[in-house]
Amino acid sequence: MIVADTDVLIDFLAGAEPMAARVARELERGQMCTTAISRFELLAGARSRRQHVSVNRLLAALPTLPLDEPAADRAAGIRRELEAAGATIGMADCLIAGIVLNRESLLLTRNRRQFERVAGLRLAGE
Repeated sequence: MIVADTDVLIDFLAGAEPMAARVARELERGQMCTTAISRFELLAGARSRRQHVSVNRLLAALPTLPLDEPAADRAAGIRRELEAAGATIGMADCLIAGIVLNRESLLLTRNRRQFERVAGLRLAGE
């Protein structure tokens, strides 16, 4: 399963290539989901009624992986490891990485520099 990060879902909504086409392909195949964190970020970022409608339409077609206890524990471990190495990433990114690692999935993101710091996290190619 491929897990879409917030940035690629925003690209899809904006029609920004090449990620818009990649997300469309994976949605058609039924191989894509997102996280509760990205769901929150998309809904919180929708400013206009039009954006809100577009975001809700996308989210209705996209399964959402929850932040459950095992994923939260994994995210906390990621946060501690990166802080100890002096290479932190944002809290939301730690939570997303924890969910993706816990599900043994691939993460589709443009934010590769940040996520490459997370040991064991597999990133989907463009």
